[in-house]
Amino acid sequence: MNDKVCIVGIAGGTASGKTTIVRMIKEKFGDDIVVINHDSYYKAHNDLSYEDRTRLNYDHPESFDTDLLIEDVKKLKNNIAIDVPVYDYTIHNRADETVHVIPKKVIIVEGILILENKELRDLMDIKVFVETDADERLMRRIRRDMVERARSIDSILKQYTETVKPMHEQFVEPSKKYADIIIPRGGENLTGISILQEHLKLMMQG
Repeated sequence: MNDKVCIVGIAGGTASGKTTIVRMIKEKFGDDIVVINHDSYYKAHNDLSYEDRTRLNYDHPESFDTDLLIEDVKKLKNNIAIDVPVYDYTIHNRADETVHVIPKKVIIVEGILILENKELRDLMDIKVFVETDADERLMRRIRRDMVERARSIDSILKQYTETVKPMHEQFVEPSKKYADIIIPRGGENLTGISILQEHLKLMMQG
């Protein structure tokens, strides 16, 4: 059992390179790290039809059960295992199963809005913001959603224009000021990622 659990928040806009950076950190530290995605904590909407669920704004802080995430992070900090919800994008709702997560030396909490909430922010030992040009993020999102989520380009652009971009400007971008480390250009910034990895290494040894 770990004496101290270190909580690392990695935020940034949609398709900014957060997942790439998290993967590179995991490759370096392996089993000493576990990743919790804010997306897993989208609220369940069993009361709504599929059509109504598709029309929800998934980029607003209110679409997440952040209170549950805060509870879970507190448990992990106290070396208590948790059961993380599973979100099913194909039905736009929470799945029945959960994923059992045991505490590790480093817990990475990843998501676009994790620095927006003060109570969640205050649980973090280090806060990272991944910054990537808006045009580059849009192109990456189009590629990802067409391939991984079988969505049409029209639906992707409609969602981006109506919710993703305005929510980024209202909530995500302003949260950057709370970051301890800003990594420009996302996963391409190998120097920035290396500095973060070294910092995590020191924290894990402390």
